[in-house]
Amino acid sequence: MTDKATEIEAKVFRRLLQHLDERKDVQNIELMNLAGFCRNCLSKWYVAAAEEEGVSTDYEEARELVYGMPYSEWKEKHQKDATPEQLEKFNSR
Repeated sequence: MTDKATEIEAKVFRRLLQHLDERKDVQNIELMNLAGFCRNCLSKWYVAAAEEEGVSTDYEEARELVYGMPYSEWKEKHQKDATPEQLEKFNSR
């Protein structure tokens, strides 16, 4: 992969994070039910990629990067309880 391709991918990742930040109304369970991944998945993927590159990071640091704030703060401000329908769909996957 060229340096330019890596730069482009980094820009796309930053734009994805910006988009998710602008759509705090979209709950993680909705993302999981529709797309099969959520903000927490992105955080886990970030940790895995960092480890592959020999960079030490932890899940909470990655979550803060993805959520734009500590996860506990995001959860308190923006996370709603999942509806029974959302939970049923999630559990039937």
